[in-house]
Amino acid sequence: MRNASYPFRLRFWRGELAASLVVFLVALPLCVGVAVASGVPAELGLVTGIVGGLVVGVLPGSTMQVSGPAAGLTVLVYEAVRTYGLSALGVLVLGAGVMQVGLGVLRLGRWFRAVSVAVVQGMLAGIGLVLVAGQVYAMGDVAAPGGGAVEKFAGLGSLPGAVDPVALAVESATVVVLVVWPRWRRGARFVPAPLVAVGGAAVVTGVCDLEVRRVEVRGLLEAVRMPSVDDLALLAQAGVVGTVLAFALIASAESLFSAAAVDQLHDGPRTDYDRELVAQGAGNVVCGALGALPMTAVIVRSAANVRAGARTKASRVLHGVWLLVFAALLPGVLEVIPVAALAGLLVYAGCKLVPVRELGVLWRGRHRGEVVVLGVTALAIVAWNLFEGVLVGLALAVAKTTWDISHVHVETEDQGDAGVVVRVVGSATFLRLPKLLDALEALPRDRDVRLELGGLRHVDHACAAALEAWWAMRVQESGTVSETGKGEVVGREGPSGPDEGGCGGLVGSDGDSREGMEGQGLERLGAQGRMATSRSTS
Repeated sequence: MRNASYPFRLRFWRGELAASLVVFLVALPLCVGVAVASGVPAELGLVTGIVGGLVVGVLPGSTMQVSGPAAGLTVLVYEAVRTYGLSALGVLVLGAGVMQVGLGVLRLGRWFRAVSVAVVQGMLAGIGLVLVAGQVYAMGDVAAPGGGAVEKFAGLGSLPGAVDPVALAVESATVVVLVVWPRWRRGARFVPAPLVAVGGAAVVTGVCDLEVRRVEVRGLLEAVRMPSVDDLALLAQAGVVGTVLAFALIASAESLFSAAAVDQLHDGPRTDYDRELVAQGAGNVVCGALGALPMTAVIVRSAANVRAGARTKASRVLHGVWLLVFAALLPGVLEVIPVAALAGLLVYAGCKLVPVRELGVLWRGRHRGEVVVLGVTALAIVAWNLFEGVLVGLALAVAKTTWDISHVHVETEDQGDAGVVVRVVGSATFLRLPKLLDALEALPRDRDVRLELGGLRHVDHACAAALEAWWAMRVQESGTVSETGKGEVVGREGPSGPDEGGCGGLVGSDGDSREGMEGQGLERLGAQGRMATSRSTS
């Protein structure tokens, strides 16, 4: 039995080992690039990648997801470091990790899936635009202007005369390789495009002795800085708390949306969102304790892990081992990487964050409201900052949804001597109250009117009160009662007789009488529910 299982175990470990090497080669340039773009030492990106493999990799949650520093948090980290200093980064990440663990323990992970997809795509698009705006300057070895993304976009006009042509050529070649290399599927399967692009740029600039700015390396131990007691005192500041909240929510949303996407790529165990949120939080607690970058699950590395043949957590843990070995034994290799090549890598990644294809699909599919939410979210992030932009997007998405679900249709049918039948269908909310009242008040006053409300899914208090007032006015104007009984109301169980007051109650889906609309708010009417008014005597 043992001999029979040996070939299987050999194939298993060979597959996991190969997958871990592929993920390592994908993660290495991205860890360094995200760190440089965030304005922190390159080693801190490697530390986050190592923690993502060795800590998050062994925790329950998702099996195939690979965690590490992500381009999605680059803008937020850069602004936080610029505002509070590099020494505060550990506290921010530590606080975000604690908050993520708390959200996971409270089993709130699944609720992140309730966020509008348009808001998430708009968030990623805004991050991509801000990332491109900042890295375009690094492409030409030009110092970026101070201020936010708006100032960086405004300063693009001064670039043509200031760029270093050698750096620009290196960056352009990097982007070309990133675009072309994946089309050679056999080669891209074994050697990822980011490694080819960045490694090729390092080799060419080194062999040709080109004068370009390169990555600065201080050493892994020198870069790690644990937060002090004084740093923890920063958590008492409102601005710091807001940044921690932004770190936690955006990292959680990105990780859990990535988990949903990765689950579609394999047939293995599905992600437990609450446990995955706890795992991500635990990883960020460790990263914060080491003063490193925040982590999220990264779709690029996760997809590479699945496509390379991984079946278990072993591959993502091993990729953390390779990052640790590299950071410990070969940190000097980073010093030959041109900054322009990393800028090209991040510009390419930023452009990929803008969902151009999805915009076309939404627009052609008549989901243009979603396009508006996406666009406004992205522009708000560019104009202000990531946190405020997401809040604007969420508010707009809620407003759009409220508007969409509040549609009410008033259908009028003239049945001759039998009178006029008015059917109200949809959701009657205060947003549609003017339309509803205009339709009701336009009904002829010398005809029998039967108002059928069985098609209403929801009636809020404002509409319930308005319908009650309209009903009372109609009864007052009618004068006498028709033979069917003034104010007859029919529910699913059948008609109820006229009420004693002559004004008519309401019958719900279970047939029991209700004394008036306003008390119950017409929250639920039977499918056949209707009420009739009398013929006018005028």
